[in-house]
Amino acid sequence: MSPETGTDEPLVSWSDIQDVELVIVRRMQELAIGAHPSTVHGTGHDLAGLRDWQPGDRLSNIDWPQSTLTNFSPLITHEFDQESNAPIVVAADTSLSTRCGTGDEPIAKAIARTVATFAMAASFFQDQAGLVTFDQNTRRIAVRPRVGKNHAAHCVDTYQNHLLLAGITESPSDDNFAGLLRKRSLVPVVSDFLFDRPEPLLAELADLATFHDVFLVMIDSEFAFKFPRLSAGWVEAYDVETNRTQIIASSDLDQLGHRVSEWQDTVESSARDRGLEVLRLAGDSLHFHDTLVTFLLERKRVRR
Repeated sequence: MSPETGTDEPLVSWSDIQDVELVIVRRMQELAIGAHPSTVHGTGHDLAGLRDWQPGDRLSNIDWPQSTLTNFSPLITHEFDQESNAPIVVAADTSLSTRCGTGDEPIAKAIARTVATFAMAASFFQDQAGLVTFDQNTRRIAVRPRVGKNHAAHCVDTYQNHLLLAGITESPSDDNFAGLLRKRSLVPVVSDFLFDRPEPLLAELADLATFHDVFLVMIDSEFAFKFPRLSAGWVEAYDVETNRTQIIASSDLDQLGHRVSEWQDTVESSARDRGLEVLRLAGDSLHFHDTLVTFLLERKRVRR
C-alpha cells in the first residue's frame, strides 16, 4: 500500500511545467517584480533614512543641512537600501514517507510539482534557483543556484534522481542547512513533515530563519492514506520511517488519513510557535500552481 515511485515515468510531465508557465505569465501581467531587496546597505537608489557618519562613507552622501543642526558633531549621512537578487533555494524532502500514496499519486509527486513551480517562477523573475534535498538526518546540495528555464527543469529531474537514490554520492552532504547555503536566500522547505521526531528539524529551520528567508510548504498528505474500505479483519502495516511493523484493525485503517492530518496540524502549530510561516497545500488541488505562485508573489512584495 506504499508504492514506490517508478523510474519509467517522471513525477512532473512537460505539460505540468507548461501549466506553471501559464500561471506565472498571467501573474506577471498583474505585478511587476524581479528583485529581493537585501538587508545590506550601500550606494543604492532608495533612501532608507539618516544615520551618523562612519569612516568610509562617501562625502557626497553627507546631509549638510541636517549636519548643521548637530553642529557637525556628528555628521549626518544619507543611508540607501541596496537591492540585490536573492537566490531561491528549494529544500525538498526525499524521505521514504514521500513515496507513500494511493492511485499512483505519491506525496513525492506533489513535492516535485512544488519544486517545478518555484524553480520556473525564479527563472521568470530572473532569480537564481537551487535545490537542496533532505531527510530526517542528512541534507545535500543537489543543484547549485543558477538562472534559466532549462536549469529549472534540471532541478525537477535531480529531485527525482535523489528520490530514487541515484547520483546522491556526487552531492556533498551536511548535517544542517546552514552549512550548505553560502549567501542569504529565500528558502521554501517542502515536505510532508511525517517524521518520527519533527522537533529537531523545526528548531534547525527556526535558527536558519534568523539569516535566511525561510518558510514551510506542508503537503497535506491525508489523500495519500485513504485506502479502500475493508469490511472486517486485520491489516499488517509497515512504517517506512521507523522500520516498525504493526497489526492494525481495519477500522483503524479507515482513520489513518484523519490521524495523518491531525499529526500535520500539530507540526504546523509547533512551527508557527517558532515563528515559521507555513503554507498548507493539498497535493490534489486544482489550483496547486496558482496558489504557490500567488504566495511567492505576495512574499516577495512584502519583503521589498
